[in-house]
Amino acid sequence: MSGTESGHAEATTEVATLGGGCFWCLDAVFRDLRGVTGVHSGYAGGHVENPTYEQVCGKRTGHAEVVQVSFDPRQLSYEDLLRVFFTIHDPTTKDRQGNDVGPQYRSVILYHSPEQKAAAERVMAEVTAQDLWGAPLVTELVPFDRYWPGEPEHQDYFARTPWSGYCQVVIAPKVAKFRKLYADRLKRPAA
Repeated sequence: MSGTESGHAEATTEVATLGGGCFWCLDAVFRDLRGVTGVHSGYAGGHVENPTYEQVCGKRTGHAEVVQVSFDPRQLSYEDLLRVFFTIHDPTTKDRQGNDVGPQYRSVILYHSPEQKAAAERVMAEVTAQDLWGAPLVTELVPFDRYWPGEPEHQDYFARTPWSGYCQVVIAPKVAKFRKLYADRLKRPAA
């Protein structure tokens, strides 16, 4: 996952695992962020081996819909990635984002190292101090255990199906908000 794990002196890629509602929304936003080298939608934080989307939506596996974001820490810090994360979903509503309700939609940071945990604690304290959402954070901060890749149809969903109702009503406004707030951090100019 990082250059240090493969014997190199400096990490060239780091991985963040984040859940904040439907993984399609997070996937769409993080793909546009400069420094991000890859995004993959899947499931983490549960107790069932190799769950399917239908099982996770059934609310009995314990998994959250998450994205694994690979990024170059020389271009994008983990802290800045989390700052974006906290502006693109509501981290104050337990087990829901808008009309998406259930434990699979919980706000969660699954940290991969003690450094990520410490960074997440700092950013969460910062977001709390700024009273960004006007309510207490309910974001879970838990150690990363295992990630299960989502099915192919869930990868890059927004780019592949922009005409779908969910994309137009839910994802497009989040992407537009992100592009406005972080125009200086986009990989390409906003359309």
